[in-house]
Amino acid sequence: MQAAILSSYGGPDVFDITEIPDPTPKPGWTTVRLKSAGLNWHDTLVRDGVYSSPLPIVPGADGAGTVASGARTGEEVIILPSMFWGGSQAAPAPAFEILGDHRNGTYAQFVQVPDDCIFPKPSDMTWAQAGAFSLVGVTVFRALFTRGRLRKGESLLVLGASGGVASFAIQLASAAGVTVTATSADEKKREGARSIGAATTLDHSATDWTSQAKAAANKGEGFDLVLDAVGRVAESLECLRPGGRCVVLGANASNSLEVPLRPFFFAQHEIIGTTMGSPKDMNGLLRLIDQVGTVAPIIDSSYGLEQVVEAHERLESGVGFGKITLDIES
Repeated sequence: MQAAILSSYGGPDVFDITEIPDPTPKPGWTTVRLKSAGLNWHDTLVRDGVYSSPLPIVPGADGAGTVASGARTGEEVIILPSMFWGGSQAAPAPAFEILGDHRNGTYAQFVQVPDDCIFPKPSDMTWAQAGAFSLVGVTVFRALFTRGRLRKGESLLVLGASGGVASFAIQLASAAGVTVTATSADEKKREGARSIGAATTLDHSATDWTSQAKAAANKGEGFDLVLDAVGRVAESLECLRPGGRCVVLGANASNSLEVPLRPFFFAQHEIIGTTMGSPKDMNGLLRLIDQVGTVAPIIDSSYGLEQVVEAHERLESGVGFGKITLDIES
C-alpha cells in the first residue's frame, strides 16, 4: 500500500511517500480501506518527535473508509483514535495509545485498529467530514459534556475560534442549546465563528478582553464554562462566574500554570483536565448528533496523500479555519 511515512523527525519536508506492506489480518482487529484522513495538531508533535514514536512510522489518528475484509466488508466506518482505553471512564488506562503514535496510522491506503475503535460513518457526512470527525468530535464531547458537565441553557466561552476543536465545539454546543461566545485575534475568524453558531465573539488580543468576556455572560457574572484548548488558563479563570468550570486540553500558548490561589478558591472555580475521549464518549457523541442533527467538522482544505507536506505546512501556518484532510484513493 502507499503511505506517507516518517523515517526521521523534523519539519513537514521529512515525509516520504512510499510503498509498505498491507496490514496482515488478525483476530480482534479490523482493517479499513481509507477514503480520507484528518490532520490534527497532534500529528505535528509526532512528526517533531515529541512522543518518541518508533521510526519509521505512518502518522495519522483520524480516518474514515470501508471495512476491507470479514463479515463487515464494505461497511462505511469512522475510526476512533483512542486505543486500549481500559475499563474506567475517569481516565485512560496505562496501556492507552493514540493511533499513529506507536503504530502505523491513517496517512496510508489501509490502517488496522482494534474492533472497538470502529463506528458506523454518519450517512450524511462527506468522506472528508467523516475522516476529520472522530478525534475532534470525541475530544470536544468529552471536554464539554463528560468532563465539563455542560447543560442546555448554560453559557460557554471557546478560546481560539479557528482550530478544529474550537470550531467543532462552537457547532456542537450551539446545536445542544448552549449560548456560545468565541475568541480570536482575527476578525475573519471571528466572523467564521459567528457563521457556525457563536452568538458573540471577542478579540482576545485586546488588553481588557477578559473583562469584556465576563460582562458578556450571566448578567455580567461570567461564563458557566470555558473551553481552553490553547493554555491561557489564568485568563480563562477571569472569565468565569463564581462556581464556574474551566476545561483545559491544550498548551500551545503556555506549558505551565500560575494561578493566584486565593481568588481561585474563594470563587469556587474548577480547573478540569481532559484529552481524547473513550469508546463510551464516542457512543455519547453519536447519540447526541442523532438528537440535535448532524454536526460535521468544518473543512478548511483537502489535499492528496502525495501533498502531505503542503497539508502540514497549511496546518502549521494557522491561517485556516476548520479541519485539513487528506483524500486517499485506494
